[in-house]
Amino acid sequence: MKAILMLEDGKSFSGCALSGPQEEIGELILNTAVVGYQEMVTDPANAGKILVLTYPLIGNYGCAQKFDESKKVWLAGLIIKENSAIFSNWQGQESFIHFAKRHNLLVMSAVDTRTLAVHLRQKGQMLGMISTRCFIAKELSAKIENFSQHKKESLLADISVNKPTLLGSKKAKRKIAVLDLGITKSIIRQIEKLGLSLTLLPYNTPAQDILRLKPHGLIISGGPEEDPGLEVVVDNIRQLVGKIPILGIATGHQILAVAVGAKISKLKLGHRGVNYPVHNPASYKCEITVQNHSQVVESASLAAIKNVQITASNLNDRTIEEMESKKLKLLGVQYNPVSPGFAEVHEIFKRFLKILGRS
Repeated sequence: MKAILMLEDGKSFSGCALSGPQEEIGELILNTAVVGYQEMVTDPANAGKILVLTYPLIGNYGCAQKFDESKKVWLAGLIIKENSAIFSNWQGQESFIHFAKRHNLLVMSAVDTRTLAVHLRQKGQMLGMISTRCFIAKELSAKIENFSQHKKESLLADISVNKPTLLGSKKAKRKIAVLDLGITKSIIRQIEKLGLSLTLLPYNTPAQDILRLKPHGLIISGGPEEDPGLEVVVDNIRQLVGKIPILGIATGHQILAVAVGAKISKLKLGHRGVNYPVHNPASYKCEITVQNHSQVVESASLAAIKNVQITASNLNDRTIEEMESKKLKLLGVQYNPVSPGFAEVHEIFKRFLKILGRS
């Protein structure tokens, strides 16, 4: 089926729709990873976005339920160069297109993603619209303009759990509360591997209710950025700073930074991929990280906060990747702390465990 991608600045790309509804509007984001398409489309942090995959061949290893990062697909749409006609992987259960159709995901293929990626790198992230029923540029641009003028609605109520949910062993020695802004299954698996008891909490859980649970620590998960519902989260976290150990991941890291008085800003083009170098100035080591964000904590604003240290930065653009406060018992990471290997736990969770031990 013929399809068109119209961008906010008037540039358009042609292609064909492989599945999904007829029209979708959202902010276009790039991801440069070679693998992980199933994880990306089920990551709540990408909710409402139109994702452009720069790797040219998608679907060659199929899909399997075990790789879903959440309960559903959150993207508004997906743009690829080519869909693989076959898939080959011992874990594969279905083709990617069958997966996309089952989740009603609009997938547009046969797009010149190299030119599209260059355009977004030059112009920055912007709104776009995929359509299979209207190909008149003026009409499509009007729809994008109308969409941009509407007040943005929060997605957190749909993404987050609607009531406290206990995971892991009830007999665990340490109990962790997780403010669910869109926590992924892979993160949950790592925390459970440490033998911790988890209680997933709705995103808007008041500070008093969190303290009433008497957790040994709190984790603020990753999730969609620029969501109107995050204001409530910041207000609640501000009341918890210094009272319990807190780990912020991705969007949770940004919330934690704002709660202590720092500012965040938006990048021209986000960090989205699996090859971002992060350096801790206290060592000679560099870690290659997975990232999926468009906003960053402003260095100058965080450096002015008393008792909070910047502990790691991005080697490409020197943006903040980690912050820590031993006095306030805070730890924040902008990158995604993915498992370094089968059944392994990322070092950041082990560091947080040490903070819990000192509390």
